[in-house]
Amino acid sequence: MKISTLLFCFLTLIGCATEGTESVGSTDASRPNIILLVADDHGKDALGCYGNTVVQTPNLDQLAAVGTRFNRAFCTTASCSASRSVILTGLHNHANGHYGHQHAYHHFSSFSQVKSLPVLLAEGGNYRTAHVGKYHVAPETVFHFQQRFEANARSPIEMAQVCESFVKSESSQPFFLYFCFSDPHRGGGFAEELPHQPDRFGNQVAGYPGIEEVIYDPDEVLVPPFLPNTPETRAEIAQYYQSISRLDQGVGKLVDYLKSSGKFENTLIMYISDNGMAFPGAKTTLYEAGMQLPCIVKLPQQRESVVSNAMLSWVDLVPSILDVADVPFADSSFHGRSFVPVLHGEDTGQQEVTASHTFHEVTMYYPMRVIRGEKYKLIMNLASGLKYPFASDLHASKTWQSVLNNNLSSLGQKPVDEFLHRPRFELYDLENDPWETRNLANLPEHAPRLEKMTASLKRFQERTGDPWFYKWEYE
Repeated sequence: MKISTLLFCFLTLIGCATEGTESVGSTDASRPNIILLVADDHGKDALGCYGNTVVQTPNLDQLAAVGTRFNRAFCTTASCSASRSVILTGLHNHANGHYGHQHAYHHFSSFSQVKSLPVLLAEGGNYRTAHVGKYHVAPETVFHFQQRFEANARSPIEMAQVCESFVKSESSQPFFLYFCFSDPHRGGGFAEELPHQPDRFGNQVAGYPGIEEVIYDPDEVLVPPFLPNTPETRAEIAQYYQSISRLDQGVGKLVDYLKSSGKFENTLIMYISDNGMAFPGAKTTLYEAGMQLPCIVKLPQQRESVVSNAMLSWVDLVPSILDVADVPFADSSFHGRSFVPVLHGEDTGQQEVTASHTFHEVTMYYPMRVIRGEKYKLIMNLASGLKYPFASDLHASKTWQSVLNNNLSSLGQKPVDEFLHRPRFELYDLENDPWETRNLANLPEHAPRLEKMTASLKRFQERTGDPWFYKWEYE
């Protein structure tokens, strides 16, 4: 008997004995390639396939046309590093330890015993693993990739180019590519040459290699109702759109490489964002604009142009990807569950998602826990006595400064004072109040619902080992 045959039999027996799964594993040749595309602060508001008629995202729209577009997909924490730790571990950040930013003076990191997606795919599925672009998690021993490609994370064509040989390789091993943009995050200073001097959102006057910059007229952008409709806001949204259109071209280049090498059909592609747009009222909050995000999935041999209203969150990503890769795992290893059945037209029955946010920058302690159902949403502000803390870039934004300089009483439809000083509980009827402006928590007629959702929130905290669960014992 050949050695390769013996090895296959041995691996098959191990697969049969793995706890928590009936899968016996797949051969390397039958496993799909996997690309996880992660944008930086890309809200659901700014894609053509999600209904925005101004922003130009033809490549992402085409990906949605051959795959599934999820309408109700959510991050579990609206902060860059913390969210990425959840994306790669399938655990809420109060369980993986990565409460906030990894870089500079923040120093947050995951617990050393945590196993991340690239490690699990390499060990359980013999995947080649690589990363390009924004990393923003720690330690490297937990979030280990076999290869790391160097490229400007604001230059998406360059990012795709450095990955070309990796995705076109004739290796018999499948690959996992973690492709992380820095767009459309704020950054690069203020555009002093433009009216209202908006944040550049990474845009450069000289542009980027291979990119056809799309310039937007501030008068034509769509201002979400949670933002003030000021000239400053419009100027910043125009820059935000430009950054997104640049990102979109990187997606197109990567897909071109897959198609030219004959690997597109056998590649799982997921496009998500870490959290909502970098504007007040979205990023760093668990209001809908901060946590309801784009999610586009192209699965090998799936139905095309599917629009799904199934509910899922980023704790579901790791078990879903392992499911597609046929890598055995115990259900108890993760806080989420696979949504692959949804891609095949099945109903998982999931009717709510949970969220756990504690930090963004190290100075921004403001723990929130959330139960988000199909109609109602409960936010518990565990430090409600504190004034809501601003991220440094959001506070400096021309959008927020226009609120302060013009003495505006509201941030969009929400009073500024209510935005900054929040009660312990916020209960919203999302069907009738999608922008979360009317808190129902103190209304007598909603007391039974508040009690029921609070009990559900407590069960979530206990089940996932949330240290803040113990506050119930003395408060």
